[in-house]
Amino acid sequence: MSGLIECRDLVKTYTMGDQTVRALDGVSLDIAPGDYVAIMGASGSGKSTLMNLMGALDRPTSGSLRIAGEELAGLDADRLAAFRNRTIGFVFQQFNLLPRTSALENAALPLVYAGVAPAERRQRALARLEQVGLGERTDHHPSQLSGGQQQRVAIARALVNDPKILLADEPTGALDSQTSDDIMGIFDTLNREGITIILVTHEQEVADHARRQIVFRDGQILEDRS
Repeated sequence: MSGLIECRDLVKTYTMGDQTVRALDGVSLDIAPGDYVAIMGASGSGKSTLMNLMGALDRPTSGSLRIAGEELAGLDADRLAAFRNRTIGFVFQQFNLLPRTSALENAALPLVYAGVAPAERRQRALARLEQVGLGERTDHHPSQLSGGQQQRVAIARALVNDPKILLADEPTGALDSQTSDDIMGIFDTLNREGITIILVTHEQEVADHARRQIVFRDGQILEDRS
């Protein structure tokens, strides 16, 4: 095996009533450090299931998943959560910000879970907010920010622990086209700076920002193109 993310024969099944659904059906792939990957496919194709596994949010039914040299099957729940917090940053379609909390406090949240001291939390969160262009809105709450600004806070939050991998699930799905372009520009810059980015999208315009596109159908890889 070689790669930052190494998947071998991943299978994920779900039981629904008396039926077994095979959401992933023997998926194998490698993602290298610094790669920029778009995962595409219709609803139910397996792309979000794979994202959840690579984000250490779920476990495969069978197969091997190794991230940054760590075999995730060997980690208990607490060690898995700690690994996820220090290795992976998440950006979601709906931002998932705490409504009564400032942009600065939202961005610093992963550092709270990591046990970082308050002064360092503030310094690191402020640096990330400045990086995404929100240095002058650190005290604003989500209701005082536009959708694009809220997504920038979410990106700052995803970056605050200096993760090796940034996972983005439909990151522009709730945004207009101009704001989407701005957000994708941030991802492009982050990737040029060396962060590995994996995004799930159904929009070809978004996928075209990536250097590699993986298309899923029926739980299997249909195409893997550069």
